[in-house]
Amino acid sequence: MQPVKQKTKTFTDFMRVTFKGLLDFLGGFLNRLGITPNMMTMLGLVGNIIGAWFLARGEMLTGGLFILICTPFDALDGTMARLRGEVSEFGAFVDAVSDRYSELFILGGLLYYFSQQGDWVTVTATYAAAAGSVLVSYVKARADSLKLDANTGILTRMERYLVLAPLLLFNQPQIAIWILAVLANFTALQRIWKVRQGAHQP
Repeated sequence: MQPVKQKTKTFTDFMRVTFKGLLDFLGGFLNRLGITPNMMTMLGLVGNIIGAWFLARGEMLTGGLFILICTPFDALDGTMARLRGEVSEFGAFVDAVSDRYSELFILGGLLYYFSQQGDWVTVTATYAAAAGSVLVSYVKARADSLKLDANTGILTRMERYLVLAPLLLFNQPQIAIWILAVLANFTALQRIWKVRQGAHQP
């Protein structure tokens, strides 16, 4: 019998384990307030949409603050569901879809801002950043459906957040976009290569 391969851990997984105690405390507190995991998911999405609106207006500090505060709701909604004993496949699905919408709204807001500035080079980079971010998630989802491990890469969602939010606060959106454009696509290629290594060849 072949040994079962352990799933590769990413930086996002590491952060969830490291801050599990804090997440459990906050998740329990929010549950006691009567806030549901789905409400938390929607609050995160709406908060990021508002942040994207400020980014489109060129108000990087305000938009960055919304993103800094609202994106971590992604970790809290899952924790709240676990503490309630209400973890479900559909809940995880909605959570993942809302994450993609959040990222695309944020990058869409930046794309609009750069287009209004006539900065077409950074507009192109923003498109590349959006494509890379979506592909990072898509490659993993497709690999999971084939029972293959694609859980690797240097710029998963947590790292993208840690790049984007601080640089927006310091009014450096171009730097953030170029990092995402290059490293998100590199991460997608890393995952494709990992799937290639793990897949059975004809």
